[in-house]
Amino acid sequence: MLSQTLKYAYFPGCVAQGACRELYQSTQALTQALGIQLIELKKAACCGSGTFKEDSQLLEDTVNARNIALAEELNLPLLTHCSTCQGVIGHVNERLQESQTSNPDYLEQVNGLLHKEGCSPYQGSTEVKHLLYALVTDYGLEEITKRVTRKLSGLKCAAFYGCYLLRAQKLMPYDDPYNPQAMENVFQSVGAEPIYYRGRTQCCGWPLSSYATNESFKMAGMHLQDALTAGADCLVTPCPLCHLNLDSRQPEVEKVIGHKLGLPVLHLPQLIALALGVSPEELGLDRHIVSTKPVLEKLGL
Repeated sequence: MLSQTLKYAYFPGCVAQGACRELYQSTQALTQALGIQLIELKKAACCGSGTFKEDSQLLEDTVNARNIALAEELNLPLLTHCSTCQGVIGHVNERLQESQTSNPDYLEQVNGLLHKEGCSPYQGSTEVKHLLYALVTDYGLEEITKRVTRKLSGLKCAAFYGCYLLRAQKLMPYDDPYNPQAMENVFQSVGAEPIYYRGRTQCCGWPLSSYATNESFKMAGMHLQDALTAGADCLVTPCPLCHLNLDSRQPEVEKVIGHKLGLPVLHLPQLIALALGVSPEELGLDRHIVSTKPVLEKLGL
């Protein structure tokens, strides 16, 4: 048993609260089932998903310094459940921590802008951590396995990490950015079978979608097809933006590549929570664009 309740300042991000509400819902269900306490940062702003810096690095750093400062006020790590949010906020945290010694004038400029808005200053005193790594390193896979009431035996799961999770930050202390194993280890801890395929650590194509839509969809289609060819029953991602491109837009992807895919895409908390006995309805599995019925039927649900 864990000696104390894990507690985090929770940054849910925009996509999970809007376009894919079931992902927000499933993270809440999972953390409640595990006894993890989330203090939601309701005053937090969108991280920018990497677009703010195209106009201004100072804008990206200031917006996310404020997000981090909200967690610092609570003296808690900032928890994300989005690969993109993790990459953006985590890298801002790295950059500003370095600025404390290498470029203090820049940090003073950031904090000056925060002060003008009546916000707390960035101190560089906390960690930005994705839910995946909080589960693996803080909670522990053995503890998760102890709580499994519905083993996902026979379910073949293909991980899709999202490039921002693996390589946006300079340091990746929890996994290998080019050959990660954390998600596959989670799959095994809940009784599922990991499926390895070429695209599991690559970009889903989302960053291209606003200006090169066909190329974005071709990229997504390639990954989905590779996972299917490798024998996957479902794709599992820790990123709502990847979820949007791979699930919500899969019908459009099929039109671009010219053939049917029909591969269910699950958010990582949905998969784990299923193994803990949480109902598919509570996890919003009926809200996906690509039906999750084949997954549930394979599990006898």
